[in-house]
Amino acid sequence: MWGWWRFGKWTVLIMFLHIISILIFTKGFLLTRTELPHSSHCSDLSQSPCHSSPSSSSCWTKPAVDRLIIIVLDALRFDFVAPSSFFEEKQPWMDKLEVLQRMASENPSSAKIFKAIADPPTTSLQRLKGLTTGALPTFIDVGNSFGAPAIVEDNFINQLIQNGKRVVMMGDDTWTQLFPNHFNKSYPYPSFNVKDLNTVDNGCIEHLLPSLYQQDWDVLIAHFLGVDHAGHIHGVDSTPMIKKLEQYNAVLEKVIKELQNQSGPGKLHENSLLLVMGDHGQTLNGDHGGGSPEEVETSIFAMSFKDLPSLPSEFDSSSCEPSKNICISSIPQLDFAVTVSSLLGVPFPFGSIGRVNPELYALAVCTWNLDDDKTWNNQGQTKLEEWLQNYANVLCINSWQVKRYIDVYSASSVIGFSSEDLFHISDLYSKADENWSYTKNLSSYKHGSSNTSLPVLKRQIVAYSNFLSYVAELARSKWTEFNLKRMGTGIGIMLLSLYCHTLAIKKLNKSYGVSLLSSRDSGISFGLMLTFFMVLIRAGSLLSNSYILKEGKAANFLLATTGIMTLRYSFMKNKMLIEAAIFLLLTFIFRIAIEVGLYKQAATSQFMSSSSSWMLGISISPSLWTYMAEIVPILALIILGYFLYKSISSCCWGIPKYVIMGTILSYFLIALHWISESNILDLAHFLKGFGKNSIPRTVYAITLVQLSLLAIVPIFSKEETSNCRGSLFVKMMSILSACSSTIIILQGKQGALVALGSLLAGYCMMRLQGIEKHTVSGTAGISILGPLPVLQWSLLAVCLLFASGHWCAFDGLRYGAAFVGFDEFILIPQAILLTIDTFGFSHILSVFGLPLFVAFPSPFNQTEHKSLFPIKLFWIFMVYGLITAITATATILCVTIQRRHLMVWGLFAPKFVFDVVGLILTDLLIFVASIYYFDGVEDRIGNAKLRRLW
Repeated sequence: MWGWWRFGKWTVLIMFLHIISILIFTKGFLLTRTELPHSSHCSDLSQSPCHSSPSSSSCWTKPAVDRLIIIVLDALRFDFVAPSSFFEEKQPWMDKLEVLQRMASENPSSAKIFKAIADPPTTSLQRLKGLTTGALPTFIDVGNSFGAPAIVEDNFINQLIQNGKRVVMMGDDTWTQLFPNHFNKSYPYPSFNVKDLNTVDNGCIEHLLPSLYQQDWDVLIAHFLGVDHAGHIHGVDSTPMIKKLEQYNAVLEKVIKELQNQSGPGKLHENSLLLVMGDHGQTLNGDHGGGSPEEVETSIFAMSFKDLPSLPSEFDSSSCEPSKNICISSIPQLDFAVTVSSLLGVPFPFGSIGRVNPELYALAVCTWNLDDDKTWNNQGQTKLEEWLQNYANVLCINSWQVKRYIDVYSASSVIGFSSEDLFHISDLYSKADENWSYTKNLSSYKHGSSNTSLPVLKRQIVAYSNFLSYVAELARSKWTEFNLKRMGTGIGIMLLSLYCHTLAIKKLNKSYGVSLLSSRDSGISFGLMLTFFMVLIRAGSLLSNSYILKEGKAANFLLATTGIMTLRYSFMKNKMLIEAAIFLLLTFIFRIAIEVGLYKQAATSQFMSSSSSWMLGISISPSLWTYMAEIVPILALIILGYFLYKSISSCCWGIPKYVIMGTILSYFLIALHWISESNILDLAHFLKGFGKNSIPRTVYAITLVQLSLLAIVPIFSKEETSNCRGSLFVKMMSILSACSSTIIILQGKQGALVALGSLLAGYCMMRLQGIEKHTVSGTAGISILGPLPVLQWSLLAVCLLFASGHWCAFDGLRYGAAFVGFDEFILIPQAILLTIDTFGFSHILSVFGLPLFVAFPSPFNQTEHKSLFPIKLFWIFMVYGLITAITATATILCVTIQRRHLMVWGLFAPKFVFDVVGLILTDLLIFVASIYYFDGVEDRIGNAKLRRLW
């Protein structure tokens, strides 16, 4: 271990600096808004300038509805609800919730469709938290999406309980995690098995309809998950998705029918309000978490069961479709908590910054202000004045509550809002409030002129609305408290780690005759300049949100550029032309794979059947593509297995031989697993009783045994060999083969293709390394190393991440991989599998595959002494880690610069999280790989030679 420590101490130091830097920077960058422990109470209203309702039973506002039914359809896209005529092109999934459209068309004044706009990130946990608290989401909560903590901030559910309302919940168990002990009755069902489309929905259906007849609740919440899970697994344009929407339509039709039957005078639902809503949208691939329009746009359908007049045009923001008599309005989800609180007559959540939406509010409040009038004429003119007076009073309470919260928050928080922002907030509020004493007295003048009072009331409502809108926009732009001192300290430590990285490489070069310079004129080598230039371009591109979105394509472009340079040198030297051409061809193939990978159905029969000939514009029958999609991945597995078999017969011995044989067995099981799921061969009856989870679990067990043997056996059995290259190759093949089987089965059929492509690309890089250098004769003691192959390997790792269907956002995680071999959600196994799936090719195999450049001699530098092999390997590890660290540092600098960017939480922050997690994982893998590969190095080379290093 003495020899390893002389190398490994630098990796330990650098990893320590990275962890400290990232922790400190994260504390400053993701330091979310302060969650205040305060709650609103009925008695608080006495401190406001607003007058409460004279009813003794009311609190802040008079209850407008007696019962509220909230049906949440998770991941409900806006175009699932809105008529297809609102869109340029009709899609198969549109117009499936026909009952909602019919109700909105037949009863336009009492049933309405809203486009609801969510604030990113659009994970379910954050959306539920935002919906119930009325506050903006905090980015740090994304990490808690798989283990939701109880909400401590004041919220709509808490206000219901404090004010004696009875709440029943059924469906997604996230509600019981966020609000423990808050429900009179609850029927929670596990929500994280994305392959299960029916358990949660069937549970909701089982309890929803019978609950409508019961009198033991005031608020009923039913959270369906089938559409969300169908999107994750099958995508939006799929048969399971359409079936789910049709199922929901049938359920909603029954619910509405029952509510209508019981909505007559004196009946149970005489004064009930139905809300059918989504928590967020989803992309066509079924993903969510980011800030794209598809993800943030969802819908709310609201329906009252009384005939109501139309809303005054000044407050109606609807866009209408005359042919279907349907009008659709827009509402920020931020307004949901405060609007619903006002309808139920409970205090608004203390931290809510939303506005009571006039259109949603009017659907229910008119039921007690108006009798049977359906227009605002004659007596309705007075009713309109009364409604405006009431709504102005509600906005007064709303504005006072928001101003109170801003004042308390600014006084309690370390940073809060700037003095300029606070002054502008106070100025807007003062202007809105200064005429309130006059406006609120209008209600006492029964014989006053409506021509005078109506404009005054409308101006008052506009003033309060402007104040609330300004606060919401200000909070969206400056909500997060960035601690610049901590961020600066983190950046400083990260730069220090880069200095230590460079120092270690420089000391290695100086101490052991390793050179980065050109051998002809001792100048800077072309490879070093090209590498520096490429790393600089990649780092600078992270400043642009467009380049982050196209990161895989940008990395592929840079990789192809280096390929063109190596092809140029191949022509100049008339060597390795085939390898250079194959490498360029592979970059083109990876470019296509990156495009395909964005669909997350790459190399599956479903994707091929729906996109049969787009790649080359050729006309091939869908059935042929289907056969190819089934057969080609299995052929790739056979090729990989054959390569491993040849490695056994040529140079493997002992434990490595059995490890590789285990991998070949795993490949056979994986092929059998794919055949059993094939659409071509129906072999389900042959595997009956074996279980669909048995093969994946067997592969996992084989991998675990293989890794255990590789870790434990060398401790007790020291290998004696003078062939350092051969020993290094055997170790590399053993660890790569052991890891590859689990990664491939998690990736699906695309995994075998990606693995084969990466193997071929690595072989070409290994053969082409050093081609740009000038040959040195008679210099056995000098090794001229170039960073260009390491840069190419790093760029290839980025391409593999995107080609395998991932990208640097939370909606880029392939959640289905976490359930390969499992039906139930168990946190630790699922987290491990998801990590392996996400970082398998791009990090795990990439780091353990770095010895490829040492295990084979370069055709352009055949004179290396054997003592240089571990030195060169350590040098390659350090350079690879340095390139990764520079990229992560650039990301940190970019999110610091772009911290006020519109897409900071939707794009830059997820990129930051993925890059720093990738950096720590790379450091850890280099640490483990160095122990694994350097074990016994002092026995083969000698301690005396190693001590010369430091």
